[in-house]
Amino acid sequence: MIFKVKLKNADDFVRLDDHVYEWLSTDPRYSDIKLLENLRLHSSGCAVFQKVWRKSDGSNKTETIYLHKLIAEHYIKTKQENKGEKQVVSSKNGDKLDCRLENIVYRERSSVSRLRKTKSATGYTGVYREHLRYRAVISIEGKAVHLGMYDTAEEAAIAYNKASKKNFGEEGKLNKL
Repeated sequence: MIFKVKLKNADDFVRLDDHVYEWLSTDPRYSDIKLLENLRLHSSGCAVFQKVWRKSDGSNKTETIYLHKLIAEHYIKTKQENKGEKQVVSSKNGDKLDCRLENIVYRERSSVSRLRKTKSATGYTGVYREHLRYRAVISIEGKAVHLGMYDTAEEAAIAYNKASKKNFGEEGKLNKL
């Protein structure tokens, strides 16, 4: 069963597995701070709990709990220990509010970066207009690799997709055509 939890500052919902919902509802710490009742949509698109606490010295401390990260650390923490690489919690389907265990995955920072939405004016990752043609470029090990010049943005996007599959497999970003 999937639970939908309404966000406090948006018309969106977070989706949780039933046993995750039960854990967050009954855990003394999270029920005390009313974590599920105070989830907000963060500017990054994730669900977060944020609260400002007054410290004994009179100063303030802001506590931020990213829901997807909390769930990953509790249920799939062993995947992060893999090779000691710096990994971040990500979503398989790209929906950061889908916090079901089957959608949460640890990825290397470079993989997460490749999966971000493009800011290219063409609408395709790795495709740039140059005069009357389109250049396809992919970043491999931090270096830009020229893939060719094409007559259309779609042709350049196809070239990018092929290079992405070849070099990054399942972790590679593919342009939607």
